[in-house]
Amino acid sequence: MPIIDRVYQVILDRRANPRPDSYVCRLLEKGPDRILQKVGEEAVEVVLAGKNPDDDALVRELADLVFHCLVLMGSRGIPPEAVARELERRFGTSGLAEKASRLETRD
Repeated sequence: MPIIDRVYQVILDRRANPRPDSYVCRLLEKGPDRILQKVGEEAVEVVLAGKNPDDDALVRELADLVFHCLVLMGSRGIPPEAVARELERRFGTSGLAEKASRLETRD
């Protein structure tokens, strides 16, 4: 099982079986605003790390962002496969065309 799926399964387990010593449980307990705040903080840290030449630091920050995105997904019951399906749907389509199609559906 890929690590993304293994991490996601742990998040779901923590949601179903809260533990006082779990960071994931604390995030889930604090609710969506705290989870979203962490996603935002980690996204900013990715941007900052991306401006520097240290690839290892960027990888660490990307891992933090992916982890917190998985917590958000787990809090909403959105499996990683849903994101994979969306990426698959978009694959082979011009990014500009795909974005334009999303903008058209909003109108």
